[in-house]
Amino acid sequence: MSYKSLDAISAADIAALGLPSEVADQFHQSLSEIVRNYGPATPETWPQISKQLLTPELPFSLHQMMERVASTNVGKLLERRGKEFLGPRYKDPISSFLEFQEFSVSNPEAYWRSILDEMSVSFSVPPQCILREESSHPGGQWLPGAHLNPARNCLSLNGNRTLDDVMIVWRDEGEDKLPLKKMTLDELRTEVWLVAYALESIGLDKGSAIAIDMPMDVNSVVIYLAIVLAGYVVVSIADSFAPNEIAARLRISKAKAIFTQDFIVRGDKSIPLYSRVIDAQPPVAIVIPSRSSSFDTKLRDGDISWHDFLAKVKHFRQELPLQFYKICRHLRSDAGAKICRHVEFVAVEQPVNAFTNILFSSGTTGEPKAIPWTLATPLKAAADGWCHMDIRKGDIVAWPTNLGWMMGPWLVYASLMNGASMALYNGSPLGSGFAKFVQDAKITMLGVIPSLVRTWKTTNCTDSYDWSAIRCFGSTGEASNVNEYLWLMGRAQYKPIMEYCGGTEIGGGFVSGSFLQPQSLAAFSTPAMGCSLFLIGNDGIPLPPNVPGIGELALGPLMFGASNTLLNADHYDVYFKGMPVWNGKVLRRHGDVFELTTRGYYHAHGRADDTMNLGGIKVSSVELERICNAVDNNILETAAVGVPPTGGGPERLVITVVFKDSRDTAPDLNKLRTSFNSALQKKLNPFFKVSHIVPVSSLPRTATNKVMRRVLRQQISLIDNESSGGGRRVEYNDGIWAANHCFLRSIDEDDNVGCDNNE
Repeated sequence: MSYKSLDAISAADIAALGLPSEVADQFHQSLSEIVRNYGPATPETWPQISKQLLTPELPFSLHQMMERVASTNVGKLLERRGKEFLGPRYKDPISSFLEFQEFSVSNPEAYWRSILDEMSVSFSVPPQCILREESSHPGGQWLPGAHLNPARNCLSLNGNRTLDDVMIVWRDEGEDKLPLKKMTLDELRTEVWLVAYALESIGLDKGSAIAIDMPMDVNSVVIYLAIVLAGYVVVSIADSFAPNEIAARLRISKAKAIFTQDFIVRGDKSIPLYSRVIDAQPPVAIVIPSRSSSFDTKLRDGDISWHDFLAKVKHFRQELPLQFYKICRHLRSDAGAKICRHVEFVAVEQPVNAFTNILFSSGTTGEPKAIPWTLATPLKAAADGWCHMDIRKGDIVAWPTNLGWMMGPWLVYASLMNGASMALYNGSPLGSGFAKFVQDAKITMLGVIPSLVRTWKTTNCTDSYDWSAIRCFGSTGEASNVNEYLWLMGRAQYKPIMEYCGGTEIGGGFVSGSFLQPQSLAAFSTPAMGCSLFLIGNDGIPLPPNVPGIGELALGPLMFGASNTLLNADHYDVYFKGMPVWNGKVLRRHGDVFELTTRGYYHAHGRADDTMNLGGIKVSSVELERICNAVDNNILETAAVGVPPTGGGPERLVITVVFKDSRDTAPDLNKLRTSFNSALQKKLNPFFKVSHIVPVSSLPRTATNKVMRRVLRQQISLIDNESSGGGRRVEYNDGIWAANHCFLRSIDEDDNVGCDNNE
């Protein structure tokens, strides 16, 4: 149906979706009453519709109609300015959405100015233009001449919020029966200013890199914002990393200090974190006590406790009495500004190409790629939240993650810059405690990774909790499973799931879903705003745009906020060298295999290179193999591949092993798998787990001796499919495959496969 506002929908429109006329009439009467009471497009309209009218028994098309015509950020923008953007081609927000997405690519000046205005982004020095294309910069120069501070934009007053608005909602695991903890904008600003002043007191040069290796809780968010506000650079390190991985990131980033915690508390367990960090030999560590700790941890010489760190600026809280503080915060006169100047920390405004965050993604050489975010990248993250997850004031946004991964900073900017509240659960998201937190905090946008959903479905830990406040889910990190995601939608009265795929080097997504389009489970409905996608055929030439097909994904090079340098690799070589040219512009390499269907949806088919995705974490095969090769002296070599299960879903880690000599004694593969898991979890990541071991006589290689992991992945997937659907005999025992099949004996440079038997 064409776009209509809620007050223009008739009973006939509803009946056309398959409802009996009497049911359609009753639904229309109830809808009209809601519109009369709350208006056709107010913040209260959709919650009333979803709670009072929509039930699982009604056709999903009716759910889509109600959701799509409700008030959305992009819909409201197009209602106001659609004709200005698209001219006579504009019809309505729904039928003109794809044209608007194309407009966002072809007219970056108009599109990004409007989005930055919608988000009330402020610059101390405005940009000379939005995009300046230069032959020396394939990705272009964005916002040239601009100066800003993204943390100040998170904390500033604008039309979207007041000082009394709640910005962070949180709960500690084990306190499920206690009230939620909340922090207003006024309180958040005060805490961030305090830490920013304390940072200045330790004497680091502006622009110095400062690492954070902590769980994502209210303390780490305050620290993150303070580092950015004070003009330093955050180094993001996941709290699950082993000492050698921490050390590599500190070395590459040249971090001058690190914030960490004495322990990570998960349920009844206290997992040491500070001891892991100091094994990495950081220059100086600032150590925060865990919530259950009295902090009796003995620190290295030169390290600083959180108490002593804040004591460096204890006068900050003591200079003004509380009652004067409340008056001071409302003063707007010059005199008032002078009185309060010694309390507020004045943000350090920097050129837009300055670094604000160094994050890491898997490299193919075993060393992680160090990817600097510039000051423009947070704006990309926030814009994706505004456009694709429809985040706005009044929303409460949760996404279980960590500041060590890009979705941690993404969550900070996508929520706070859009005037929403950020919801943090300090504990494991796997159990009923988190499910109750979603209910009690009235989460409106819940982000997930598919592995998390699979656990919830298996344990049914969300049962009996009310998730009806959710307006949408977001999903990223892994391939999702249709059945599991249908189950997830059912937890929240069938609210839509916005699939979202991107990269650390992009600062957000390149393909996503949209409220203004019908969504298909486990699929993406549109390139992200401002992004263009290309599928490279087997001949190395991009398929024509919007033509169905499958191939390695390439990106249009002009993407707002995307990386333009790497700290430890040649950016051009990694992302542009050897890539095809389209309309005079060299395309940007990404590395995923994607499919565009005849219905216009995108499906991801895993990596095309030697990396994989495990639990939402991209990891290099080389990193895994380096550890596995050293586990047993009888191992000649290994190859690690990620294999999606039959029916789709997150990849499983499979290790193929070539033994030096297994003729005399058959290796104990169960024992070996246990050893692999122990080594990977200790040296790389405690969440990595080997699903299967496949012994082989040799690894498939090209003429130049490169291991062909893609062929291994295809062959293992074939075995898996046959084991579940008949065909050749495959025995499975506790994660080990043993197959009577034709395995890879000879493979030439063109991937031709031959067998040495007659199967």
